[in-house]
Amino acid sequence: MSEVKISAATRTEFGKGAARRIRRESKVPGVLYGHGSDPVHLTLPGHELLMALRTPNVLIALDIDGKANELAIPKSVQRDPLKGFLEHVDLQLVKRGEQVNVEIYVHTEGELAPGGYLLEHVLNALPVEAEATHIPESVTVSIEGLAAGDSILAKDITLPKGTTLAVEGDTVVLQVLAAQAEEAAEGEEAGGEEAAEA
Repeated sequence: MSEVKISAATRTEFGKGAARRIRRESKVPGVLYGHGSDPVHLTLPGHELLMALRTPNVLIALDIDGKANELAIPKSVQRDPLKGFLEHVDLQLVKRGEQVNVEIYVHTEGELAPGGYLLEHVLNALPVEAEATHIPESVTVSIEGLAAGDSILAKDITLPKGTTLAVEGDTVVLQVLAAQAEEAAEGEEAGGEEAAEA
């Protein structure tokens, strides 16, 4: 897991006007919270933060006002729905050795059995508990040869060392469905013929 150093400044101005001013300076307003301490309102460099957030569950080493050094993980990121720029970020304070709950992406490899089956991602991300400085970015699951009716449960997924499930083992993560497009098309044709006869 990568650790990214970012310099941040505490902020005392709040509200939409203040947030707009911060964003005009290519910075992002954020809040750091956790461990029972009062939330700390921050201003973070926009480009550096954007680059850091490209890594899932990135560990951010914050240098706050050149005085305090804190470790944090992103918990909530708000982006502009049209332009995609960062609007606000919530960061959770963590300590080395601490266990944290996060979600990791589920990637698949291999091919489904022949027959035009569909793979449904019931969970795109798997809730797990991991040590704050060793959070895996993702897990890879083989779907080789799976057919309709097959599913992969959370307990079937091999997790990296030191990572445990934060959901029930019987939770369905992936399932294979039979393709229904052809049946639907046949039904529409039959309905169209009946309508023509009427």
